[in-house]
Amino acid sequence: MSMSTSSLTSSTSSTSPAGSSADVVVVGAGIVGAAVAWRAARAGLRVTVLDPAPGDGATHAAAGMLAPVSETWFGEEPAVRLGLAGQAAWPAFAAELAAELGAETGADAGLRDTGTLVVAYDADDVAQLRRWLALHSRWSLKSGELALAEARRREPLLGPRVSGAAWVPGDHVADPRATHTALMSALGAHRAAAVVPRAAVRLVRDGRGAVVGVTDDAGETRRAGAVVLATGWRAADLVADLPVAVPVRPVRGQTLRLDAGPDVAPTHMVRGLVQGRPVYVVPRAPGTGRGPGTTADHREIVVGATSEEGPDDRRATAGGVFALLRDARALLPGLDESALVEATLRARPGTPDNLPLVGPTEVPGLHLAAGHHRNGVLLAPITADAVVAGLEGGDVPPALAVADPRRFRPAPVPVHDTPNHPARSLT
Repeated sequence: MSMSTSSLTSSTSSTSPAGSSADVVVVGAGIVGAAVAWRAARAGLRVTVLDPAPGDGATHAAAGMLAPVSETWFGEEPAVRLGLAGQAAWPAFAAELAAELGAETGADAGLRDTGTLVVAYDADDVAQLRRWLALHSRWSLKSGELALAEARRREPLLGPRVSGAAWVPGDHVADPRATHTALMSALGAHRAAAVVPRAAVRLVRDGRGAVVGVTDDAGETRRAGAVVLATGWRAADLVADLPVAVPVRPVRGQTLRLDAGPDVAPTHMVRGLVQGRPVYVVPRAPGTGRGPGTTADHREIVVGATSEEGPDDRRATAGGVFALLRDARALLPGLDESALVEATLRARPGTPDNLPLVGPTEVPGLHLAAGHHRNGVLLAPITADAVVAGLEGGDVPPALAVADPRRFRPAPVPVHDTPNHPARSLT
């Protein structure tokens, strides 16, 4: 354990009853929070994770595309550079997770190097596709236009009205639900980690204003040397009285899960534009299908791309389901023969600049792992490494410099007495 980790421990011990403290409390156990907790436990820190329903947020809906190039957009070069660094961290992360659990568990993050076939439905979509490829060229990203005959050779199930195509060779895909299950198993087996099915309701601060723990919804105070907020779009809820800016908001997205037999299941990730509307189709490996009649050669297919501002009401809409199926089948008509087994709506945590909030804040003891928007799965490994580096007093990796939470100016904090933070300590 490093010197800075020791100082975390001594700080915790001095303020907590014997046996009730941790080095770190991680609030939130989606794929990001679970990855942070696992990496922290592996680094020798005692970790408590608080979440009443681990993995039931954005992780549950995510398709798992590790595709920073095919998700590139104009004006967002810092996001794509961060995404490339996140993608590069995934193979080692998946291998270490599988090795820790052991081959006998069958743990598999579903990581595959698939590439992405990007297709355009009509002439206007082809024009947009070529603008996008020109952007890749300016930013030295690997992609290239394909002749339609070559695109159909790679993916024979493409529909007859597809008008253009491109290939992105470096994209990968993971299975977020499988990864999350593996992370929770690893945490459950680690003596330094405890997962508690409770929600955090209040941060605990000392007389200097430092965060020294969390009170949960059962009224129990869980003290620690540091607290990491990994609660997605809810991350702002716990910091309203602190001089720190956490500008996250819910951005709703729907995904569908289909069960498809070998005759109708694509084998590549397919992203497309259909009359200007984006859609993606992500096949899992054979054997991942589910539902009545599923056999070993069936695949789960994830369809998505809806995005709208609004509350996380967990209610998939008829219009959203229709739009996703309409556009997916325009590109891959064979999907008509698949079974619709799930429609899921969750809110992603958006920020004003579409970059996450990762690392220490202006408030001593408070760290963030939030605001990942569409890229929580992609950035989970690199976020975990960056947060643990910050907890241990080290430098955040250079790739995460753009995600420094301190880039946003804190709002004025109301001065009033609270049970653990009297107003005089703010002045």
